[in-house]
Amino acid sequence: MNKILLGLALLLATNLHAAPLVKIDPGQQEALGIRTIAVEPVSRAWDSAYPAKVRVPNAQLMVISAPQEGLLTRLQVAEGEPVRKGQLLAIIQSPKLVEEQRLYLEALSRLGLARAGLNRDEQLKAEGIIAERRFLETRARYTQTRTEVDQRRQALLLAGMDKAAIKELEKEHKLTANLQVRAPMDGMVLEQLAMPGQRVEVASPIYRIGQLDPLWLEIHVPLEKLDTVTVGTAVKVEKPKTEGRVITIGSMIHSKDQGVLVRAEVSNPERSLRPGQFVEAQLAQMGDESSWRVPRQALLRVEGKTWVLVEKEGGFLPVAVTVSAEESDALIIKGELKPGDKVAVSGTAALKAAWLEGEG
Repeated sequence: MNKILLGLALLLATNLHAAPLVKIDPGQQEALGIRTIAVEPVSRAWDSAYPAKVRVPNAQLMVISAPQEGLLTRLQVAEGEPVRKGQLLAIIQSPKLVEEQRLYLEALSRLGLARAGLNRDEQLKAEGIIAERRFLETRARYTQTRTEVDQRRQALLLAGMDKAAIKELEKEHKLTANLQVRAPMDGMVLEQLAMPGQRVEVASPIYRIGQLDPLWLEIHVPLEKLDTVTVGTAVKVEKPKTEGRVITIGSMIHSKDQGVLVRAEVSNPERSLRPGQFVEAQLAQMGDESSWRVPRQALLRVEGKTWVLVEKEGGFLPVAVTVSAEESDALIIKGELKPGDKVAVSGTAALKAAWLEGEG
């Protein structure tokens, strides 16, 4: 009895491998609701989705800090607001700024006197009235004073005064304690780090500003999948919809999930992605001549193998395939198919029953 059962099992396996034509005429096909679709050659397939975190690229991120100590009297923007380069962000009342302005004006006065002295001694030297040594000493004093003015001017720039404000100071000689903090670039206020009325020290953070297009995706890819990823591999996110490419592949394996950090750059023109957001990212895989895209419902499982039913004259031929990648609404398969082949995508249960019944 056991030998008979074993013989039947081997016969069934042989018949399944041979996969004879399942004969169905057009009338039966219509009655059973059998519908077909052409297989699609694949030049690029999308792998399973991996969790990814959205980040602002380092070069597009800037912390706005207090250039001088003082009292933060006003904040002009808040988290979530767009800003333009040069826009006023905050005002700090800084006694230190008044002192820097005073020192600059004093240096300017000394420079005026030094310039007048140099002009006078140049004339006297030309007339032979003074010695060369005195002229050189006068010129050295002028050079030293000019250097001091440059230093004081640079100190005002570092303190937050722009060139227009410095020119106004030179013209009017009017000191001010109000230090204006302006945006160094276009961007979005990501975080407000201080409050009005707060005393701030030099370099105390006030705002964090970032440019939100493009953005980075930090994707944790399983180690066993890493051999299909290279710099330049295409990446896509379905919700919200965007695409990009891999720019770096990490070297360290993370202990929590044994994944490797893959960083991709994606476009974000509609600002639909937000820093800190978690999304699902898919990595592209290159197809070959035997790769095809089919709907999920086209596949059958019989005796531990995966099959599709290919429409032929007079019926359907079972063809064994393997699944190489999964997409959100389709599968990428490899098998002995050719362009133009049509596979059954509905009524497959009836076809499977007819196939197995015919084998029996």
